[in-house]
Amino acid sequence: MDVLSRPVIDRTLPLLTEGYAWLPNRMRDSSGPVVRTRILGRPALALRGPEAVRFFYDERNVHRHRAIPEPVLGTLFGREAVHNLDGAAHRARKAVFLPLLAPERVAGLVEEVTAAWDEAVPAWSRRCAVVLFDEAAVVLTRGGHRWAGVPLADGDAPATARDMIAMVDGFASAGPRHLRARGRQEDRLTRLVREVRAGTVTAPEGSVLARVCGHRDADGELLDEKTAAVELLNVVRPAAAVAWFVAFLAHALHRHPEHRVPLGDGDAAFATVFTHEVRRFYPFVPFLGGLAARDLMWRGEWVPAGGLVLLDVYGQNHDELLWGDPYAFRPRRFLGRPAGRDELIPQGGGDPATGHRCPGEGLTVGVLEALAARLARMEYTVPEQNLTIPLHRVPTRPRSGLLMADVR
Repeated sequence: MDVLSRPVIDRTLPLLTEGYAWLPNRMRDSSGPVVRTRILGRPALALRGPEAVRFFYDERNVHRHRAIPEPVLGTLFGREAVHNLDGAAHRARKAVFLPLLAPERVAGLVEEVTAAWDEAVPAWSRRCAVVLFDEAAVVLTRGGHRWAGVPLADGDAPATARDMIAMVDGFASAGPRHLRARGRQEDRLTRLVREVRAGTVTAPEGSVLARVCGHRDADGELLDEKTAAVELLNVVRPAAAVAWFVAFLAHALHRHPEHRVPLGDGDAAFATVFTHEVRRFYPFVPFLGGLAARDLMWRGEWVPAGGLVLLDVYGQNHDELLWGDPYAFRPRRFLGRPAGRDELIPQGGGDPATGHRCPGEGLTVGVLEALAARLARMEYTVPEQNLTIPLHRVPTRPRSGLLMADVR
């Protein structure tokens, strides 16, 4: 029986029950870093490895348009978002976000987030205990809005942070909590875009708000108000989503307290490799998907045009061939070996300036480096709690959210 006629079993149910382990389990059962399968009856080709990353991000092979499932589009990105575009339309829309890659923009976000963190910590010290995940979400929401030039009253930050987290936490479902959260935030930002364009609200010069409100798409037209609001949300929402990684930072410091000293002493090189290892080791994105632009063959496995192509993100970040001891938390692995662009892919692979890799990755790294040092210098206790990280839940985090007591 040849490769094209072999029956392929539908694996939708294992995907729903195994979460992050789903593709690594399929890869383990196969003869190499590629699997042909089916999801919801649709043919799918799953791949892993640096060469696979380059294959996946080549638009001659894989398209994103219509590839993102409706629940993810409707709840997380928005149907009009840049994530759902390809080719010239994608490049034109991404022009809004490319300035975010500049070092001065990274430094600006770090400054705003650390200022919000330093404002929040004294209040934490007056409470018996705080859940770090929840508090970090508020800090990141405040800092992200200030940096983007999007007005947010201090008293509105906790509720806005809850909405941001709900959108990420429910990205694969269509539950009412997640959809209501998105609706509230899209309505708020649509009103803001309208007011900026009418001149009743002033967008800070050079801010994300000003760029989005003034951006002209590939057709030369201004983005409509709803689409502009969606793209604004695609900046301030990911800033709040860094709360997942902040909880993982604290989890790693609790499990491996020996790393507190170099972080607390301000070792910038160690802060970078520690951040890379947190992003590699802890689960965030399970896999990424696109649609085959034509009939594709990869290492002897086939998928027809229009079939799903999946990049095994979690599996690649835990691939023994790449990392040697992938389930050991060892930041210093990156001291002698800088993270390869298409090897370490917690937020996707490829070139963020031209492809679909998240342009906010550098911002995430900068914020985490700064907050890792602050966490290492803080005094607090970690009461008994459930710190397990369930792999069947996507996105996952420590079950307790990381409870901290006696903060000083």
